[in-house]
Amino acid sequence: MPQTKILLDESDIPKHWYNVVADMPNPPTPPLGPDGKPIGPEALTPIFPMALIEQEVSAERWIPIPEPVREALRMYRPSPLFRAHRLEAMLGTPAKIYYKYEGVSPAGSHKVNTAIPQAYFNQQAGIKRLSTETGAGQWGSSIALAGQMFGLEVRVYMVRVSYDQKPFRRSMIQTWGGEVFASPSMQTQTGRDVLAKDPNNPGSLGMAISEAVEEAASRADTNYALGSVLNHVLLHQTIIGLEAKKQFEKAGDYPDMVFAPCGGGSNFGGVAFPFFADKAAGKNVRLVAVEPASCPTLTKGTYAYDFGDTAGFTPLMKMYTLGSNFMPPSIHAGGLRYHGDSPLVSQLYHEKLIEAVAVPQLATFEAGVQFARAEGIIPAPESNHAIRACIDEALRCKQSGEKKTLFFNLSGHGHFDMAAYDKYFAGELDDHSYPEELLSASLANLPKVG
Repeated sequence: MPQTKILLDESDIPKHWYNVVADMPNPPTPPLGPDGKPIGPEALTPIFPMALIEQEVSAERWIPIPEPVREALRMYRPSPLFRAHRLEAMLGTPAKIYYKYEGVSPAGSHKVNTAIPQAYFNQQAGIKRLSTETGAGQWGSSIALAGQMFGLEVRVYMVRVSYDQKPFRRSMIQTWGGEVFASPSMQTQTGRDVLAKDPNNPGSLGMAISEAVEEAASRADTNYALGSVLNHVLLHQTIIGLEAKKQFEKAGDYPDMVFAPCGGGSNFGGVAFPFFADKAAGKNVRLVAVEPASCPTLTKGTYAYDFGDTAGFTPLMKMYTLGSNFMPPSIHAGGLRYHGDSPLVSQLYHEKLIEAVAVPQLATFEAGVQFARAEGIIPAPESNHAIRACIDEALRCKQSGEKKTLFFNLSGHGHFDMAAYDKYFAGELDDHSYPEELLSASLANLPKVG
């Protein structure tokens, strides 16, 4: 019988993370302070431990994974690589389709890959508490789990629309000992200011980041943890792509195209960056970031310096952005509702070394249902974006007769997103298109630097 699961042993868990900076043709753009001047690592010490700051600014190709982190990752890694035989047959495509399934983690998504090292490095630095934001709840539940593993208290500011849409992710955070508040909240000055203007504000990731950073900066025992965007977060996620490369070697195959959902960039960077190392060495592989059409950061945003949060607490980072005041529609792929993208992903896209495509909400759920009926796994709404783009390419191969090898990251399961599927089946979802005039107004407020 043809192989369906390509598995690795626990001894195959990578011993190093891969740092894409070492293979980028140009150095990363530096973060800037409010005065528009580059900041040094010391500017980050109020909210991050030095070990993570060193990873953030490193240009070394390989960063060692501490043994206690590898030991914790053994709880669910290596994750399986699947050959999607049934989906291929359903589509009638000559293409081969593979997917890496990150839903095997205890929290059900890839976010645990960075939550564990972030909790470890903070514990080693003597930190007692972490504050953070979460969109759909995958990151919030992951850092709550990791905090429990390393003895840290965790407070999570969850974007209000997701807080209301996804109650069981809230329950997961609380089960692992974390506190969770709907953002904007009354816990911070940022939240109180927003609610004073609009008591029904649905929230955004940028707003929740502001609340979490405000809290971390105000307490000596508390640091901030971020689930995406920053260099060290994408670094930790490269364990996905590194394992996948070993699995493809074991299968005697290699992808022509790699797809991953892209909100802040950790999902895409985690699976695609290790393959970028091959691309930089001359391999012909296409790397495709897939984002929502309603929050089209790469495909419609501006490449400029902007804040990572709404209140302007973070350094200015050069990235594709829709403006830090951008209020995305309340789509169910809450993890992709972010105004900006990782500076590393943004720079590679700006230099035309990776690709991006935006897909509408209804088409993503259609693809997720099609995938579930073929492969059995119900995907998270975020993951459906990569599935949509991969299926579209497989259908193009059907028309052209090309026998491409396609690979996507199935970043998490959708077991806590069934209310979204219910709405899809009831015909209550639609394709949000963000008004151009509102997008222009948001971009008009970009900081005048860089």
